[in-house]
Amino acid sequence: MNKPALLLINLGTPDSPSYFDVFKYLREFLMDGRVIDIPSFFRFILVTLIICPIRSFASSKIYKELWDLSGGVSPLLKNTEELTKKLNSNQNKYNVHFAMRYQKPSIKKTLEAIKKTNPSELIVLPLFPHYASATTGSVFQELTKKISKEWVIPSVRFISQYYDHPSFINAWVVAANNFNHQDYDKVVFSYHGLPNSQVNKVYADNQCDGKNCEHEVNEENYYCYKSAVYETSKLIAEKISLPRDKYEVTFQSRLTNNWLEPFSDDVLKSYPEKGIKKVLVFSPAFTADCLETVIEIGDEYKELFINAGGQILDYVPSLNFSDAWVQAIIDIVDKK
Repeated sequence: MNKPALLLINLGTPDSPSYFDVFKYLREFLMDGRVIDIPSFFRFILVTLIICPIRSFASSKIYKELWDLSGGVSPLLKNTEELTKKLNSNQNKYNVHFAMRYQKPSIKKTLEAIKKTNPSELIVLPLFPHYASATTGSVFQELTKKISKEWVIPSVRFISQYYDHPSFINAWVVAANNFNHQDYDKVVFSYHGLPNSQVNKVYADNQCDGKNCEHEVNEENYYCYKSAVYETSKLIAEKISLPRDKYEVTFQSRLTNNWLEPFSDDVLKSYPEKGIKKVLVFSPAFTADCLETVIEIGDEYKELFINAGGQILDYVPSLNFSDAWVQAIIDIVDKK
């Protein structure tokens, strides 16, 4: 029997840090109705005529810094590519491929390559541990749109989230073991933020507040991004014997103040005056290092923390293509 195909999908990256490549990437990303969920006409005006022309200048400089720090390549692309290679060499049950939701390699082109192997099953693993409509939901929508046009459609298994899988948690514990949390005054779990309006849409009553998401996962909030990230933080903390008063969950990369709180930058700036001078930062929403981890946390947040009077801000690198992450993916797909 033909092997199943395992398709890893990450967010995406510009082809280069040039203004035009960054513009092209941002436009495709922000024109997604699951990312900016407003009517398409207004989204077109906002993205094409306002956000991209202005933001691409500043973003291209940041991407240039990222490329320089990563040997002239996109770390997201490099890490996802290396992860795919390692998975193919560490098991022979699946043919492993990867694609990006935005830009290259595209889902369409990768599906064309998978089609040639005539797989017995297509297993899709978005590299986003926590479900969000703007990430996992967008991948599912794009994937099904492309697959639905095919004459032959194999069995498809789509893995929506795995934030609490023991092997995923273990991969972060292995990464954490490179640091001694007792050397720090506080540990911060910083997750990519989401607009409150998008989090609210998970619920029948369109309201996340009052669902106890900071303390438990239940039937109602199982697909709530907020409850999922708090649960991930709790599970990692328990495994490394980190007391609850020693860590804090925060949210980064906001575009407006109507996003999930507390905001990572505000929290970090407030720490030194409270006597918190040494901080360790995890970002378990990202399975591969990228602009948000290398630059936003490792550079920008570190600078603002030091400028506020802090002494040390260390960042725990993403899982990237570590052995523990490779094994976690195998376990997740095999349902172990």
